[in-house]
Amino acid sequence: MHHSPPLSRPDRTRASRQTLRTGTVCAALFLVLLALVAARWSPLTSLDHTVADALHRRAVTEPGLVHVNRVLTDWLWDPWTMRGLIAVAVVALWWHGARLLAGWVAATSVLSSLLQQGIKAAVGRERPQWPDPVDSAHYAAFPSGHAMTAAVSCGLLLWLLHRRGAGPRMWRAALAAAWVSVLGVGVTRLYLGVHWPSDVLGGWLLGAALVAFSVAGFERCESRERPAPGV
Repeated sequence: MHHSPPLSRPDRTRASRQTLRTGTVCAALFLVLLALVAARWSPLTSLDHTVADALHRRAVTEPGLVHVNRVLTDWLWDPWTMRGLIAVAVVALWWHGARLLAGWVAATSVLSSLLQQGIKAAVGRERPQWPDPVDSAHYAAFPSGHAMTAAVSCGLLLWLLHRRGAGPRMWRAALAAAWVSVLGVGVTRLYLGVHWPSDVLGGWLLGAALVAFSVAGFERCESRERPAPGV
């Protein structure tokens, strides 16, 4: 692995603005979705129920696939697994002297957990209820903690790899693993009948917004501290 070539100050500013715009769009979409969920907007509720019902009818007939999904959601893509990967990255950054970056990444991960738990409590949305459930989950439904944690963790790890100048093969592999993880965990939550589709979408949008704001904030802070290219 090699360090990526330093960007000029105008390039850094342009990239930071683009990241900030992306975060703003994701945040705005999340707020719209949040309002619709809180208002129990009937077309959204109907779509949620239609998709959830169809997936549940399939899940009850496929115990083997249910088991695979439970292993994936409870172990491979569990929020604590994702937080563990972030913890390893934070320790490595701290060990190599990048203490501001380590603290920033850790704070973003902690903020993600607090934010999604706070919104869950405020919205208080009930999870799907089934007479023949294939899995169970507790606490409020919106937004999906699994989906949001995966989006935040994978987004932060990709950002760190990019900063380190990951080679093309490593970058492609990491990007593929991140997409599979983020999308995959959402699918498992829906297939197991413990979330509505809008819960998962909300987790993705809020997670993406948080990562974008965090990245833009750090890049701006770093740019002020190191204004000269190559420093």
